[in-house]
Amino acid sequence: MAVYSLKEINQAVRTDPKAFVEESDAAFQKKIESAAQKIAGHVHVSRVVLLSGPSGSGKTTTSRMIQAKLEQMGVKAHAVSMDNYFQTVDPETSPRNREGLIDYESPFCLDMNLLNQHFKLLDRGETIYIPKFDFARQMRSGIHSNPLRLGKDEIAIFEGIHALNDIITGKNPKAMKLYISARSSVADEAGSTVFKNTWLRLARRMVRDAKFRSWEPHVTMKMWSSVRRGEKLYISPFKDNADIQFDTSLPYEINVLKAYVLPFCEQLTPELERYEEIGQLLEAYPKFETLSEHYIAADSLLREFIGGGIYGQ
Repeated sequence: MAVYSLKEINQAVRTDPKAFVEESDAAFQKKIESAAQKIAGHVHVSRVVLLSGPSGSGKTTTSRMIQAKLEQMGVKAHAVSMDNYFQTVDPETSPRNREGLIDYESPFCLDMNLLNQHFKLLDRGETIYIPKFDFARQMRSGIHSNPLRLGKDEIAIFEGIHALNDIITGKNPKAMKLYISARSSVADEAGSTVFKNTWLRLARRMVRDAKFRSWEPHVTMKMWSSVRRGEKLYISPFKDNADIQFDTSLPYEINVLKAYVLPFCEQLTPELERYEEIGQLLEAYPKFETLSEHYIAADSLLREFIGGGIYGQ
């Protein structure tokens, strides 16, 4: 976990934003390459890779970046979203949180039995049929994707918030395991934190929700408490199961997200739960220079949240 310097970030944005962005992306690509090399070296042990991280960590793009790097190395790879393994929501049997509401963050919303069965089949070189989940209707679709069968040196990367849960890793101990999160904060010259890593994930999610789900900012904030609770209960406790951990924050992204997040925050009102975080964002963002997304490459991790990327949604 790094601590970025507010002064250095702003100076880089003012003097040579193009070079700043390129250097930051190159550093992230080194993490991707390192992970891909370790995964490729593990293929003889298991052809299943499990990638986990909290909301807003960039799991989808990171898994596809690793997939692309593996294929550059001559290793065929397939990225699979574990969201497809959500079970049809049944009010009678779905897990509940302490308020008595359906706990959508719970790992028991996933079809763990099917997942574990699929991992075993893939490692044996057999064919699986990945389910599809219809989020609009909160139910599993009757439509299956193309069948997936791994060749001798092929790999499947399963990404999802619960990928490192003991329920999965306990039955798949040989799988290569990754944990990612945006973990870096930003400090001023006195060493005081001016931007926390959790605010960055909130900012990422707020922008992505607006762009790809057409959610108003208050909808994201309404869900944020449940998301954070779920992270503490179901995600963070299992990060030490990982063989590889790395930080997905980019030094320039707060400056890019500013143009989106600041207007969103200004729309929100104090009666919202966790509004104190909005107040902190409103206080922090004016300290950052604005950076145009024009400088952001199509293969940047940040494109998962602002759009226009080559890895899609």
